[in-house]
This record gives sequence, C-alpha cells and structure tokens, in this order.
Amino acid sequence: MEGYFYLGRILKLFASKGALLVNLDADNPEDYINLESVFVRMNEQLIPFFITDIQLRHNNNAVFTFMDIDSPEQASLLTGCELYLPVEMLPPLTGNRFYYHEIKGWRVVDEAFGDTGIVEEVLEYPHQAILRIMRGEKEILVPVSDDIITGVDRENRTLSIRAPEGLIEMYLE
Repeated sequence: MEGYFYLGRILKLFASKGALLVNLDADNPEDYINLESVFVRMNEQLIPFFITDIQLRHNNNAVFTFMDIDSPEQASLLTGCELYLPVEMLPPLTGNRFYYHEIKGWRVVDEAFGDTGIVEEVLEYPHQAILRIMRGEKEILVPVSDDIITGVDRENRTLSIRAPEGLIEMYLE
C-alpha cells in the first residue's frame, strides 16, 4: 500500500439502503467529512469508490454512502474491507507530532550522544512504536515516546531525542 495510508475499516451495513458504518482510524474524524472518494482494499487491490454522503457518529464511527451502492446486497460485499487514501491527503502535523512514513531518512540527534544516525523505519508493535535507526552498519532501536522525542525539525529533516541513559551506547558496543 505504498503511497497510501490506512483510513479505517467498514464495519457493517447501516440502515437498509446500502449505507455502511465505518470506523475511522483518525485523531480528528471531522478532517475527512468532505471526502469525495476513497480507495477500498479488495483482493489486495485498491479500488476507488465515490462518496455521496458521510455522516459522523460517535467513537470515530461514520456512515458512508457510496455512489452506485444502493442495496444491502451490494453494500454487504464491502463489509470488513479497509479504506485508504493517498498520503498527500494527510492533514499536516505541527510541533512534535509526525507521521511514521514522514520521518524515514531523517537524521536523529540525541541530547547527550549527538549525531545518532538515520531513521530507517518505524516498527509498529501493539504497545509501542520503535524508531529503527541505522548508524553505519549498526542498528539502534529507540522507543517513540513524548518523553524521548524532544524536537521535530521538518525543514532540516531532523529528530531531536533524549534517549534513556546508556541505550544508544548499548547498541554500539
């Protein structure tokens, strides 16, 4: 799904005309209220669907009505499918907030250690995201946490961190 981000999942039919209840994986679901289309993942492919209406509900849920989907039989084929959008449609973030795909290739500078390396990727685990930083051939793993990430410089593509004492050195021994 390179170039796309996960927006949410179609949970179930809503009412009787083919509308669908969708759970949006978004901090601010209202950012997506005016979508004209979305990509639905079906059989490992992204298929564009045009939207005629979106109604926000509670708990990050929304009711989507798609063009040309006007029966429960048609809509039921979409239940359980994931929704995606092009990464260009992500709302811009400010301050120390960032998207994981955004920081790939950025330089990491630790307060105590200095130049630490380059972000290779962000590993997403159920309870913690981890920065995978490469310093030459050495791999350094640093948790993504508000206590550790102290600065995000988009202009210079740099992350400032305050790694726990001894963490970076442990990987370099």
